[in-house]
Amino acid sequence: MGRHRAACSRPMGRGRGSAVQTQTRMLDQVRTTDGRLLKVEISGDPRGRPVFLLHGMPGSRVGPRPRPMFLYQRGARLISYDRPGYGGSDRKAGRRVADVVQDVAEVADALELDRFAVAGRSGGAPHALACAALLPDRVTRAAALVTLAPRDAKGLDWFAGMAPSNVHEFRTAFNDPERFVARLIPRSAKIRSNPARLLEELRGDLTADDRQIVADGAIRSMLLRNYHEALRSSPYGWVDDALALTGPWGFDPADIRVPVLLWHGAQDVFSPAAHSTWLAGRIPRATAVLEPAAAHFAALRALPAVLTWLLADAARQG
Repeated sequence: MGRHRAACSRPMGRGRGSAVQTQTRMLDQVRTTDGRLLKVEISGDPRGRPVFLLHGMPGSRVGPRPRPMFLYQRGARLISYDRPGYGGSDRKAGRRVADVVQDVAEVADALELDRFAVAGRSGGAPHALACAALLPDRVTRAAALVTLAPRDAKGLDWFAGMAPSNVHEFRTAFNDPERFVARLIPRSAKIRSNPARLLEELRGDLTADDRQIVADGAIRSMLLRNYHEALRSSPYGWVDDALALTGPWGFDPADIRVPVLLWHGAQDVFSPAAHSTWLAGRIPRATAVLEPAAAHFAALRALPAVLTWLLADAARQG
């Protein structure tokens, strides 16, 4: 894929010295070559090694992340942005999972980054795998936490072990997209006005461990802020994510050649662990971690260790 230099919200410095490092603290939006605006947030060490963190579904750039002190101690610069249709980013109707690659590349170009690691959680995890597959000259390592597998994964019973609510949502998105959109729009409006409503909807499917995690005051605050920001402009980030995840992804995970960490909780009913197992058997350089007692939201606890793994290949970071 060719490089495209995207316009950013403020003038870029010249070269790769301190002027560029100062710019990384300031950049908060990128204009893509096709004219869309992407809202960006950077946290951690402004001079640190870059890691893209791709948010879940629904989600936004302000989603859960390790504490700033942890990021500084690890020398990590965490880069997040709203996928099209979420938060402050313009919609890209009909997008596929693979379309994330162009947006990540353009944000990296605006930051003058040649090499970087990438992580994705839940609905963001397949998008992280897309970057690993389609940006092999730029992605050093990739991590996918509580990921789904492609809907057409051969030999995988895609819905086995999945909560009935998720089965219904994904089946409707796949079989009757118009009905799916018609139902999700009013639902997302209610969640936008009261983000805690989404956690209440999920409560019946949460394990005791997950309930404890989302009851933590700091995590709950981050989640509620995340959901509100995700849906503040429109429901279409969520709509387009679901349609993309259940449609053709636009790449084959078997083509990934960079090291990949697949983290999953065995008790997850939102994206069952069998999805990571299937991917681990297909991605040549995959390392699979299965936590027997963990479920979906335990990925938030795992993220600091995952970031440490992503940064272990320091010599190759851009």
